[in-house]
Amino acid sequence: MRGEVLSYDSTAGTGLISGDDGVRYGFDAAALQSPATPAPGVRVDFVADGDQATQILILAGSPSTVGVAGAAPLAAGSGFDFQSAMFSFEGRLRRSHFWIGFLIIFGANVVLGWIPILGWLISLALIWPNLAIAVKRLHDMGRTGWLVVAPYLIGFALLIAGMVIMFGGMAATGMTSDYYEDNPAAALAVMGPAFGVFALSFLVGVAFLLWVGLTDSQPGDNRFGPNPKGL
Repeated sequence: MRGEVLSYDSTAGTGLISGDDGVRYGFDAAALQSPATPAPGVRVDFVADGDQATQILILAGSPSTVGVAGAAPLAAGSGFDFQSAMFSFEGRLRRSHFWIGFLIIFGANVVLGWIPILGWLISLALIWPNLAIAVKRLHDMGRTGWLVVAPYLIGFALLIAGMVIMFGGMAATGMTSDYYEDNPAAALAVMGPAFGVFALSFLVGVAFLLWVGLTDSQPGDNRFGPNPKGL
């Protein structure tokens, strides 16, 4: 059977192969039939024995570099895979690739902001890749991807609370919007708390972005897949 090396720890002498049959097989250094050390992404031929791979042969012409025995393997996913990073919700995403994806989406939204109607519609479509990179980053941290909805729910709740505070304050004073336009001090007293809630809603989003963007990968494999760094 053939497959692709997902990860290999040269220190522990253990690794993981994704077989062409869709099954993942563990292996140890004793199963390697050559003195080379397989890097993530290397194509191999092997014999499946239950959930373990044995008699592993590294195929010639593999796109990934293979070093001599004992050499450190290349980091998995060292190159940014645009399609996988931006459109798939499966697997894990390292911090550097998350920020690459985030900056691409942010830059696209800035440009689209200058295009009426069509730009707004395309910006809505960019919600998908924005969620995709966040979900995979959470996976990389060992967290469920469903946490991605938390800042949206909290932000929406704070937005509603701010609106209630603002319009409730205006209704309590019995003044119209024209009055507050001519009396900035009164407007600040009534609407200041609401603006504070709106600011808190923004800070929740920033805090979540920094959390998923700065937290390191969970070492080794987890339930979402192998470490994208190959560690």
